[in-house]
Amino acid sequence: MHAVLNQWKAAFDGHRPDAMAELFTPDALFQGFGPVVVSGRDAVRDYYEAVAADRSADVTVLHTYSLGEDVAGGFADVTFSDPSGWEVKVHMSLVLRHTDGRWQIRQYHVSRVAAQD
Repeated sequence: MHAVLNQWKAAFDGHRPDAMAELFTPDALFQGFGPVVVSGRDAVRDYYEAVAADRSADVTVLHTYSLGEDVAGGFADVTFSDPSGWEVKVHMSLVLRHTDGRWQIRQYHVSRVAAQD
């Protein structure tokens, strides 16, 4: 989980949509900030292509688990930000699948953390 999220962060911070898409399985399910769940690497690439290039992500892994040798999952807190001071905090959940000698993201979901007064 830590290695995959380190790669995800590097690709996100570097605004590299193709590298982002390669972290996902070909049939990945993906739900970012939008209400629609999309599927596949092309949809993932399109999503990250639309993200502003100056945004970055700070990731804290909270919990990981495994379901056998080839499936794992976990939860993280992520803070997205940009140089203007824009910031959004989310909870992220992932399901990973180990295929062809590497871990890839099979399912990705984020939900915004409500602002605290």
